[in-house]
Amino acid sequence: MPQRRSHVAPSAEQSELAAALAALRASIDSPTEFSPEAVTEAAAATPETPDLDLRDVPFVTLDPAGSKDLDQALHLAREGTGFQVRYAIADVPGFVKAGGALDAEARQRGQTLYLADGNIPLHPEVLSEGRASLLAGQERPALVWTFRLDSAGSVSDFRLERALVRSRAQLDYSAAQTALHAGDEGPLSLLGEIGGLRQHQEQQRGGASLNLPDEEVVQRDDGSYGIERRRPLPIEDWNAQLSLMTGMAAAELMLHAKVGVLRTMPEPDEEAFARFRRQTKALGRPWKHGRYGDYLRELDKSDPMTLPVLEQAASLFRGAGYLTFDGAVPDGGLEQAAIGAPYAHATAPLRRLVDRWSLAICEAVSQGRPAPEWARESLPQLPDLMQQSAQRASTLNAETINRVEAALLHPLVGKRIEATVIELRGESRAAVQIAEPAVTASAPVPADAKPGESVTLTLESVDVAKGIATFAA
Repeated sequence: MPQRRSHVAPSAEQSELAAALAALRASIDSPTEFSPEAVTEAAAATPETPDLDLRDVPFVTLDPAGSKDLDQALHLAREGTGFQVRYAIADVPGFVKAGGALDAEARQRGQTLYLADGNIPLHPEVLSEGRASLLAGQERPALVWTFRLDSAGSVSDFRLERALVRSRAQLDYSAAQTALHAGDEGPLSLLGEIGGLRQHQEQQRGGASLNLPDEEVVQRDDGSYGIERRRPLPIEDWNAQLSLMTGMAAAELMLHAKVGVLRTMPEPDEEAFARFRRQTKALGRPWKHGRYGDYLRELDKSDPMTLPVLEQAASLFRGAGYLTFDGAVPDGGLEQAAIGAPYAHATAPLRRLVDRWSLAICEAVSQGRPAPEWARESLPQLPDLMQQSAQRASTLNAETINRVEAALLHPLVGKRIEATVIELRGESRAAVQIAEPAVTASAPVPADAKPGESVTLTLESVDVAKGIATFAA
C-alpha cells in the first residue's frame, strides 16, 4: 500500500528536536516511572494455573513489527460449513490484584502513552513485555474467546474461559500480508475469508470503518526522527474485525448480566451529515445516496482525493465515551454507531485500563459466576479515568507530531511550498497537506480556496521547541 515517509537527518535541527521531545516528555501530566512496590508486584504476581490446557492449539500473534506487548493471539479453523475462531487475550486481570500498588498506578495512567523516543507503559515492562505478554514459545495464562461462525460469518455461539496457551509464532502485518498475497498456506490462510465475511456483517449492521492512514513519529537506527504515514493493509482490517467481534460479544455478555462498561458513540446528527455531504461535493466525490458507511467503503483507495474525503469523514466519528451500569441497563445510548451494535473494549488489557474490567466481568458471567466485587465497586470511576488518559494521549500525540513536523520544515524557511487544502477552518484559513516533507499544517489560504485544491505557501518561520510553523499565502 502507498506509504509516505519524511526524515529529519542528524543536524542542529535534530538536536533541537531531541531537546523539544525530552521537554515534552517531562511535561506530561502522568507518572513516567513506576514505584518500587508496583514493580515488585508485577515481577511476583502469578495467576492461578487454569484448568483448561490449550497449549496444543497453534496460536499465533499478529502485530506491528517489533511489538513486545502482545495482547492477542489467534487460531482459525474451518468447522463444517463455517469456522471456529479462538482469540486469546493476555490474562491481565489474573496478574493485577485490585487494591494493590500496581492497580493504583495503572488507574493513574489509564493507557500506554506512545512517544517518538519510546513509550510510557500502562504496566511495568516486566509484565507488559514479559510475564503477561503472549510471546512466541512461552506458556502463558490467557482469557480465551471461542467463537463459532456460520458460513456467512455470523456468530452462532461463543464462550470465554481461562486457559493455558503457547503462541507458536510472532507475525507482523507486512510479512503476513506478503505471504497471503503470494498464496502461502499458513496459520492466517483463513483470515482474509473470515475478515471479509465480518466486513459484510458490518455493512449489514449499518456500521462504518474509517480506516484513516496511520501517522506516527518514528526514531530510526541513526537516531533521527521522522513521520511515517501509510494506509492500513487489508490484513490489518481483517484482524480488526476479530477484535470488533470480540468487543460485541463482551457487550452482549455484560448487557445480559446487567453489569459492565460499554464503549459508546452517538449516531451523527443531521447537521453533521449535511456538512459532510457539502464537503464531499466540494471535493468532487459527492455522497449522493445510501448510508455513509457504504459510501466510505466504496471509495477508491488509489484515488488521491480519497484521503481528503476520509479526513472530512472524521467529523462523523466523534463523541465516543464509556457507559457503566450495574443492576439495570440504561434505556438508550448503548450502541457504538460506527460499529452498528453495542460494543466494549476487551482485547487490549496490557495497554488499556478499561479492558481489565470488561474481561474480568465477562469471564465471570460466561462461567456462571457473579461479577467480581472489585470490578463492580470501581465501575463508576472508569469513564473519568479513561477520559483523562485519552486527553493526555491525544495531546501528547498532537504535540509530538507538531514538533517533528516543525523540524522537518525548518530547512524550508523562506521558501515557497505547494500544498493541498484538506479542511477549511474559518475565513481564509485551512488545514493543508504538504507532500514533501509529508506534513499537515494550519495555514492562511485564499478566500475562495476549496478542499482538494492546491495552494502555494511561503514558510515564514519555524519554532521547533513549540512545534509551530508560520506560513503566508
